[in-house]
Amino acid sequence: MPVELINPDGLPKPEFYAQLGVATGTRTVYLSGQVARDAQGQRVGAGDLAAQVEQAYLNVATALAAVGGSFDDVAKLTLYVVDWDESKLGGLEEGVGRAGERLGTSLVKPTTLIGVAALGEPDLLVEVEAVAVLA
Repeated sequence: MPVELINPDGLPKPEFYAQLGVATGTRTVYLSGQVARDAQGQRVGAGDLAAQVEQAYLNVATALAAVGGSFDDVAKLTLYVVDWDESKLGGLEEGVGRAGERLGTSLVKPTTLIGVAALGEPDLLVEVEAVAVLA
């Protein structure tokens, strides 16, 4: 795994993300934002944030697998959530947890969450971008 996760002294120790990711691989992969669409382009989880988060994370894993990577190689995630407020934290955590269970790995990464007014399609609630470093 070319990404070492660190929560240094002097910063909070978050449960669901890491403060730093130190990448030592040789290939950097930049994924476009992944959304709640299956392989056929069909919407997954209409109105269900947890289901959409799960699908977006699974799509990140699918994209990484196509280039010989996995979630273990992710150095940084950016999540865009429509109309974000703290009440959506449970759905976000549930979706990430379910995706982690299905993938059999930890999805704790350095993460930035950005609340947005809308995404590229009106039925989308979340979009997940990733940067990965492969050995």
